[in-house]
Amino acid sequence: MCRLMIIIVWGVFFLLSACSQKNNWEKSLIIYSPHGKELLTYFENRFEEKFPTVNVKWLDMGSQDVLDRLRSEKENPQADIWWGAPADLFQQAEDEKLLNPYKPSWSQAILKGAYSSKDFWYGTYETPEVIAYNSTVIKPEEVPKDWNDLLDPKWKNKIIVRDPLASGTMRTIFCTMILKAVQAQGSPDSGYEWLMKLDANTKTYVPNLTMLIQKLARQEGWITLWNMPDIELQRARYNYPLDYILPMSGTPVVTDGIALVARPHNKKSALQFYEFVTSKQSLIQAAKLFYRLPCRKDISKNELPEWFRKTSIKALPVDWQTLRKNSRKWMRYWDENIRNKGT
Repeated sequence: MCRLMIIIVWGVFFLLSACSQKNNWEKSLIIYSPHGKELLTYFENRFEEKFPTVNVKWLDMGSQDVLDRLRSEKENPQADIWWGAPADLFQQAEDEKLLNPYKPSWSQAILKGAYSSKDFWYGTYETPEVIAYNSTVIKPEEVPKDWNDLLDPKWKNKIIVRDPLASGTMRTIFCTMILKAVQAQGSPDSGYEWLMKLDANTKTYVPNLTMLIQKLARQEGWITLWNMPDIELQRARYNYPLDYILPMSGTPVVTDGIALVARPHNKKSALQFYEFVTSKQSLIQAAKLFYRLPCRKDISKNELPEWFRKTSIKALPVDWQTLRKNSRKWMRYWDENIRNKGT
């Protein structure tokens, strides 16, 4: 009889534990994102105010790191939402069946081409890449005006680069340079040569954005390649001595997206979060507070901050399908044959 009671007690314990774990999954919403603590914390707080029974938890990591993590978790997904990465990474995730399709309520308002044809991901922001610099050591007239100017030997050991193997932003810039060579000459060789010359001027590759900005602010490096919203945010919020230029020949403008992860634990809250952060109000707030350019065509320029109306961006034409198809091969070649080998 005693033994039977023990079995019953343990059975009830495991049942309650299972129920508790299920409830925790239902109450928690897990976000993978490279958008940074400032933007993520803001929208976490706003969402929890509207949906107080949901506990938003986010992991801030590079967009390539998110994709690699989703691959490793394919059989046991841990996240509900992937928010933030170049569209080509979302397309790779779609091809690998890592995402769950969802058609948002505003799908008819999205810019042409800024979404998955099968509704697996949608664009949120348009993100131009820039040449950024420490404005206390470089005068505006001395700044490299275009991508090729970064190869001038006078910038040797003055450039700091975010490690492109973890960063969707840097992968896009590097792969765009290779793609230009392929389109012009039918071969990536001159693109690899461009990256070798950039490597010769690069002092170090850093693992994350925080280190990149800190080293730039401390003058451990003077110049970097990054995206416009992050540079605007860092100098406005933390008063870092940073500035940037949009390259004269044009720049890749990345469609930054959002997607529902395959087999989410908390699908109801995930869809609420998806709609919340992509609403017109949230996109306008992201533009005003975090310098994000909305990817929806139903938002008037008059609703956006003045800096947006005054910014003129020359977008480079990019064959995103070719870039996506070849990016892993190109970056593997860079890692094995170019990284730290420039002379």
